[in-house]
Amino acid sequence: MVSGRLHGIARYALELARVIPALAPDLAFEGLGPPGGLPELGPLAPAFPVHPAPAGFLSPLEQPALAAVLRRLRPTLFHATSFSVPLLWRGPLVATLHDAAHLVRSQEFGKLTAVYYRLVVRPTVRRARALLTVSESARRELAGRLGVPESRWSVVPPGVDARFRPPSSEERLAVRARYALPPRYLLAVGNPKPHKNLALLARIAARLPLPLVLLAGDGAARVFPRPTRVLSEVDEEHLPALYGAAEALLLPSLHEGFGLPALESMATGTPVLAARAGSLPEVTGGAAELLDPDAPEAWIAASSALVADP
Repeated sequence: MVSGRLHGIARYALELARVIPALAPDLAFEGLGPPGGLPELGPLAPAFPVHPAPAGFLSPLEQPALAAVLRRLRPTLFHATSFSVPLLWRGPLVATLHDAAHLVRSQEFGKLTAVYYRLVVRPTVRRARALLTVSESARRELAGRLGVPESRWSVVPPGVDARFRPPSSEERLAVRARYALPPRYLLAVGNPKPHKNLALLARIAARLPLPLVLLAGDGAARVFPRPTRVLSEVDEEHLPALYGAAEALLLPSLHEGFGLPALESMATGTPVLAARAGSLPEVTGGAAELLDPDAPEAWIAASSALVADP
């Protein structure tokens, strides 16, 4: 799951890999990564060996290859940090599932993913020794959709690294210069998947009170009007300043299992406008302004009010 621009699940796995060895110094840790090896990760690079998986995620050979490498490594315990779980390996397993988006919004992900959940994920998580998820909202959805009682799921919310803090004036100037950002901007962080609801922002971008800066990987630029600044990548060390230099983060998702950008933004001192959907009301805990994800005029009005009276 760790390849290309880091999404929430990849960041969860990498942050866990970075800190957990220090919390359990009596244990030895190894990891499984993508077939081509890990990308350049800077401060998020794991400090223990990471073995390239023999086959890619959701490929036809994923399950036999995953079983083969686990039999070779013979771990005392395997922690699957996403829904790529080892059906054919019968060793001790802990699994973290971050949301039920593939089941709740199955029409957006295709028949292959639905079959994968039915034939691979459901039977594997039912035999896991422990099941983790990231919010109460996700726990309810996963329990209902997978037929695994809520009592078996432990909610362990992700944290935010101490690097996410309000940036200095120099750091604000530096990130604006490096990425050719406007002096004042609104920020959106996501990806082009439909449930991230970037289509709403594309419809209103020209009417927002400030230019929109969008960090959403490749493929998003073609649907956004000028003067939107679309960033496909941002170096990991510059991400806190990107958040902190923004006037607000706009997070209009139709569904989230957690919504880490909301916490990262608030940690840097930047206010959040978030959708009243999924886990976002729970995760933001009353510290964000919540809006209907299907009401574009509400997002324009809230953005304008915030910019006028920050």
